[in-house]
Amino acid sequence: MIESLDIWAQQGLRVGVGLVVGILVGLERGFKLKDQPDGQRVAGVRTFSLLGLAGGIAGLSGSMGQVVVGAVLLAGVIAILAIAYAPRLKARGDATSPVAAVATLGIAYLAGNGMIGLALAAAAIVVLILAMRDEVHGFVDRLDERDIKSLARFAVIALAVLPFLPDRDFGPYDAWNASKLWWVVVLVTGFSFVGYIANRIFGARYGTIATALIGGAYSSTAVTQSLAQRLGTREAGGAEPAGIALASAVMYLRVLVLVAILATRMLQPLAIIIAPALVVAWAAGWWLYRSAPQSKHSAPPGNPIAMLPALTFLAFVAGAAVAARWAQGQFGEQGIALLLFLMGSMDVDASIVTAGGLPEAAIGAELAAIAIGGTVVANMAVKIGVTLAYARGKGASAALALGVSTMVLVASLVVAWLRM
Repeated sequence: MIESLDIWAQQGLRVGVGLVVGILVGLERGFKLKDQPDGQRVAGVRTFSLLGLAGGIAGLSGSMGQVVVGAVLLAGVIAILAIAYAPRLKARGDATSPVAAVATLGIAYLAGNGMIGLALAAAAIVVLILAMRDEVHGFVDRLDERDIKSLARFAVIALAVLPFLPDRDFGPYDAWNASKLWWVVVLVTGFSFVGYIANRIFGARYGTIATALIGGAYSSTAVTQSLAQRLGTREAGGAEPAGIALASAVMYLRVLVLVAILATRMLQPLAIIIAPALVVAWAAGWWLYRSAPQSKHSAPPGNPIAMLPALTFLAFVAGAAVAARWAQGQFGEQGIALLLFLMGSMDVDASIVTAGGLPEAAIGAELAAIAIGGTVVANMAVKIGVTLAYARGKGASAALALGVSTMVLVASLVVAWLRM
């Protein structure tokens, strides 16, 4: 859209966005520093606005071939900032405002250079980071050594390995693609890590129900075991049956999200199969939640990020890919469907990944969706057994909620099978 404007309008828009960037950051900094006495504030709204304007002009100069002019302008502004902030850094050691000032210059430079969308997005992120000071510090205070190690492990999985893997088929039946296989590990462990961190942030505040909703996004079975164990002891707060039911309701959504990302062609038939059970699961969880007292405690499952489980999952998926290609040649789509069900009985994610990696001609979307649905039934049966084993008689209501949802899913699978 900007290309349709006159040259002077394009230039004015670029510099103007740089000014807007400075105003946004300046408003946040000015609000945070408003209680400081006059003369103590190095930069507020006016200074940051001028920084944004200067960065926009420097970026525009660079885009017009005047790179030296832009560089000199930026260097001069940075030198002034260094002189102004040096005493403050020595006295208080807070580098947030000077770093924010340099970031404002850089973002405004992007705007002046023509990258308006990126500049606005970056400015919004900077303002969000600055505004969430208390929340970020509180989050860091709640971290322990195990959390930092988890972050390091996920960084290795996502950033240190994936960029260097080849994106081509190889191995038996050309069933493997190193980049795609590792991307699956990143996706699944990332899903787990986000859920775990969210649990660490919100679980203690919102109690058992928050644990179930957040934890169900990465391990509904672990949530079920943890809450059922508490339910069987005197530590139960009363909301554990609702938590068990809601964790499985979240699991249904998680399966649909993974299928939408990894096996898109299966999404519509699987959604039709799972939708009735999903509605029943949420209704049962909500009913148990409304009839139970609130709990201030949480029981987050264990840390989900570990290298050995991630590599084990990778090996399992790689083996399943070869088996699926072999089954395709030997038995056709019926054999693949049975293989997906058997794999999913052990790990639903692996079954979804394997189905997504198969060519469309290998198995129909409807039959694959039925196989995946069958794996969910097997998973639900395990959770019903876990609930009854750990909670005993106290878990009857939770087991009933899971059982009703499972029976609805079985009915949907039967109807889908008869329609084929």
